[in-house]
Amino acid sequence: MSTNNLNNADAQKKYKELASSINFAMMLTHLDQTPLHAIPMSTKKVDDNGTTYFLSNQNSEHNANIENDSRCQLLYSEKHSMEFLSAYGKAVISKDRKIIDELYGSADDNWFEGKDDPNITVITFHPEEGQYWDSKSNALVSLFKMGYGAITGEKTDVGQTGSLDSL
Repeated sequence: MSTNNLNNADAQKKYKELASSINFAMMLTHLDQTPLHAIPMSTKKVDDNGTTYFLSNQNSEHNANIENDSRCQLLYSEKHSMEFLSAYGKAVISKDRKIIDELYGSADDNWFEGKDDPNITVITFHPEEGQYWDSKSNALVSLFKMGYGAITGEKTDVGQTGSLDSL
């Protein structure tokens, strides 16, 4: 796996590519104590600058954790495409109706009483730095490349990894 560290606009582009293609993230809050609080969250939108949006219940434990400490970690994992992303940043909670209207979909009815539910909040995550692993191929191709390299002794390129700085 080759290393390709990215900064600024290139880091934002790679972050958006991965966070948009991997629908669910594990959101870690309560970072100053163990155990960490982890919950799966569906990514609703990622802006060009990397700002990531989620919908959440105002009474949830992770909302309470963010209100106490805005630091968050997002962990994205897509085993079929062998794409992984870890991002650290800060989150803000709002009840911006315009954003809720834009992001709300029918699947959200499983958690809310429609888009006018008074408990809906928007978690806006602002990434600061991250790490990515991207194979650029599916798991089967990656496994084949690794096996080929193990048999032949040749180093095969199974993808890229690197840091994402100045997001």
